[in-house]
Amino acid sequence: MSIDIELQLRRGDFSLDLSFCAPGSGITAVFGPSGCGKTTLLRAIAGLEPDAIGRVSVNDDIWQAPGTWVPTHRRAVGYVFQEASLFPHLTVRGNLDYALKRRRAAALSFEQVVSLLGVEPLLQRNTHKLSGGERQRVAIGRALLSSPQLLLMDEPLAALDSASKAEILPYLERLHESLALPIIYVSHAAAEVARLADHLLLLKDGRLAAEGPLAKVLGDMDTPLARTDEAFCIVGGEVESTQQALTTLRLGDQTLRLPPLDVQPKQRVRLRVYARDISLCLDRPTRSSILNILPAQVLDIDSGDGRGQCLVRLAVADAVLLARISEHSRRQLDLKTGDAVYAQIKAMALAR
Repeated sequence: MSIDIELQLRRGDFSLDLSFCAPGSGITAVFGPSGCGKTTLLRAIAGLEPDAIGRVSVNDDIWQAPGTWVPTHRRAVGYVFQEASLFPHLTVRGNLDYALKRRRAAALSFEQVVSLLGVEPLLQRNTHKLSGGERQRVAIGRALLSSPQLLLMDEPLAALDSASKAEILPYLERLHESLALPIIYVSHAAAEVARLADHLLLLKDGRLAAEGPLAKVLGDMDTPLARTDEAFCIVGGEVESTQQALTTLRLGDQTLRLPPLDVQPKQRVRLRVYARDISLCLDRPTRSSILNILPAQVLDIDSGDGRGQCLVRLAVADAVLLARISEHSRRQLDLKTGDAVYAQIKAMALAR
């Protein structure tokens, strides 16, 4: 089961030309700078760009192909926009009932969706009395109740403040864990991608710059993202404890220490680690304020950025990380592929 996309669209000076095959379940994140074609891609998949040519197939259901065009209202797609766009004259229940009455086939029940998104206390409220995060949860619920084969989410947290984003992210994680429904999730926020995605599409100027499983793409030194100061990788592990004002996480045979998180022992957690926040040393320091000093092996070195910096690809336990250090430091350490080093990461630099 897969989502097969081959689309071309030209509009003025911009052209979209993409071909990829994404998993038929889980979350595929579309990541890239403003203007790279993320929203245009979603609109074309939904059938909202009639000038787009190519092929759209969702788990063997063909929505578009040469000689075939399924109009938007017949594509089993749920679309969540940046703005919730709820019906202001209806209550929360009324907004959810609207989708429920118009769906073609039953998938999730009303009760399941309400429970997954935690909106039961909101059902009798008018929509203008909801917070931004509450409105977006209702919008997601309305999309789910339409029984989509594919859920498209176009920067659903972009219009929210940091507190509202923190409120809604756990609900998105719950959807990810509970549903097999494939989701294509557009974002330019590293925190959302690192926390939610399984598969990653990197877009640049309407083209696919990289594509594949999240950890693999983020650990690739040849992507446009790796060349920026925002280059990051992810590590995932099981929570060991939340004591002494620290959360400890088991990463393979290593332990990561980070500031307190609202998590429980045994819970699986993903963290993002920026390349700029990792330093390297050949000998393990014995007196240091840095809490995370992890044995690592140098997998590759790239010094072609022209800014006096180099990117070092590391194997750390069962994860791959990128470290950005100066070319001067690389020469001082005489780093080579295969070298054993220690990766130093401040606890405060680790974030979900």
